[in-house]
Amino acid sequence: MRRCAALIVCALIVCTMPTLALGYTLPNESAVPGGVKIIRLDIHGNAMPYVDVDGHRALVVQDDGSWIAVVGIPLSAPLGPSHVIVRGTDARQEIDFTVADKRYASQSLKVAKAKVDLSRADLERVNREKVVIEHAMSRWTDEQPPSLRMRQPTPGVRTSSFGLRRIFNGESRNPHSGMDIAAPTGAKVVAPLEGTVIDTGNFFFNGNTVFVDHGRGMISMYCHLSAIDVKPGQHVAAGTTLGAVGMTGRVTGPHLHWGLSLNRAWVDPELFVSD
Repeated sequence: MRRCAALIVCALIVCTMPTLALGYTLPNESAVPGGVKIIRLDIHGNAMPYVDVDGHRALVVQDDGSWIAVVGIPLSAPLGPSHVIVRGTDARQEIDFTVADKRYASQSLKVAKAKVDLSRADLERVNREKVVIEHAMSRWTDEQPPSLRMRQPTPGVRTSSFGLRRIFNGESRNPHSGMDIAAPTGAKVVAPLEGTVIDTGNFFFNGNTVFVDHGRGMISMYCHLSAIDVKPGQHVAAGTTLGAVGMTGRVTGPHLHWGLSLNRAWVDPELFVSD
């Protein structure tokens, strides 16, 4: 077994830098909880390697005969040493990297009491919905995404909400795992990248929601919609209308919650946005 080390300098806040493959545009790299680690693999040929990160398959893309792993780092990831396991056609390789620190802010919100202290029926509903969301996040298709840079799915102000430690009615909850885009009710929400609709539905916290598979474990999610204009199984081109901005689910006002998952880890969509 050969070990390779990719050293990342730890800092309280890690600046991101655009990463370009020879002919394939990659997201910005930020090896922090909720960020992305990009690893160029010493593997050539057309057989797609399997990259394992904490038991989940990571996105890999091919560029000019070389393979690149784009690894999502969970918000809950411990700081310090981490690694992926690469399985090629005739070898197994372990590649080390370091997860650096990033200090996310906190936010206090007031919402309806029933949206925080759940009734038994609501809790049962939320648990059922977790299974649906996990199923969507676990989807894998072999088709390579056409790009890993994408447009913003609706016009509006992008807030720095990803990773915020949410405090609802004085009670701490999980960090915010998506980007909130401030937009009026009815504003069009479009697919930022080509893909296939996995599922749609109405969820207790997320409201009206659409899940889209972009290939190789990259899944996007659009929440709090006032309308849904697509169906499961539908192929969507970049720019296809998915629905409209709303304020369904647990919200304090109209906006789009945009989530992006790699290897079943929610990562910051800001790293993928082309301005």
